[in-house]
Amino acid sequence: MLRFDLLTTDPTSHARRATLTLNHGVVQTPIFMPVGTYGTVKGVMPRSLHEMGAQIILGNTFHLWMRPGLDIMKGFGGLHGFEQWHKPILTDSGGFQVWSLGAMRKITEEGVHFASPVNGDKLFMSPEVSMQIQTVLNSDIVMQLDECTPYETNGHITTEAEALKSMEMSLRWARRSQDEFARLGNPNALFGIVQGGMFEHLRQASLDALVAMDFPGYAIGGVSVGEPKEEMRRIMAHTPHRLPAHKPRYLMGVGTPEDLVEGVACGVDMFDCVMPTRNARNGTLFTRYGDLKIRNARHKADHRPLDETCTCHACAGPSGVSWADGGREGFSRAYLHHLDRCGEMLGPMLATVHNLHYYLNLMREVREALDAGSFAAFRERFREERARGV
Repeated sequence: MLRFDLLTTDPTSHARRATLTLNHGVVQTPIFMPVGTYGTVKGVMPRSLHEMGAQIILGNTFHLWMRPGLDIMKGFGGLHGFEQWHKPILTDSGGFQVWSLGAMRKITEEGVHFASPVNGDKLFMSPEVSMQIQTVLNSDIVMQLDECTPYETNGHITTEAEALKSMEMSLRWARRSQDEFARLGNPNALFGIVQGGMFEHLRQASLDALVAMDFPGYAIGGVSVGEPKEEMRRIMAHTPHRLPAHKPRYLMGVGTPEDLVEGVACGVDMFDCVMPTRNARNGTLFTRYGDLKIRNARHKADHRPLDETCTCHACAGPSGVSWADGGREGFSRAYLHHLDRCGEMLGPMLATVHNLHYYLNLMREVREALDAGSFAAFRERFREERARGV
């Protein structure tokens, strides 16, 4: 099941506001989706995800197939019952993970032969196998198996001919994914993935072919795979708004707060990225006024929270009242600096809560601006605040 209801559009850009109804609930878009690779968002209790406003999270088809395996998943009726998350879940196809195995895999028209990174077993992933796995996982949004077109490999930048060959195979795999999805009677929604590398005319050809297949939703893949930022932004500006207006648009694996706001302006509805969780574990925090490196010595005795406007547990404590609004609970930069220097696990946990809260709150503010007809002013203020610095 998928229903997409467009509520409003921004007259100054391609930004839009909508609701996305799935089998496990309604998602307000634009939305950021936290990544839960192994059936958990690293370092965050599910209760915290609910409290910070997470509406939909990701699971990783490849890794969950490896561990715990499909027999376990079947016993729990899918990923929702296994990880006790009863809101919507999107699962990727496993294509990116298989591609990233490098010399450990061989891509053919039939699918991908590879050695398991867990125990070395010889395995095979095809569009049909990906659909079978995702059906067992019972994810609300299923992704077609595609070949992720790299920007470069061992210093070699992908040529137009190579991108075309890869894109055309992804289209054939899209049809096979669609056929198997239908054969399995999967009651959820299958998204097609636009490929074509850094070539706009290939992106358009991929888009046109996928739209003719009439998927319930569409994703833009093959970005944020090593290309310069200006190249990613060029494709981001070209592709999303050309997809059907009455269906959801998902930009895969992107990105920074700036990428999200600009992506919304380009017509994107859904985003995911490991950046907020991964950067948190490495001591980088996102704030309204720029990025903060908590490992820097200047934070050693700083009494301020990470972000004085933030209402997350790390910044505002149990009261949920920010310092800017008169609250004085929460943890100091000095304390988080201390936890990081000591290797205490509470440090990355609090940092992850903060970063995810920041991303989800940013998207909430975007939705509110679209509802109020003030997205252009919000976009400008966002740029100014982020450039101010912490």
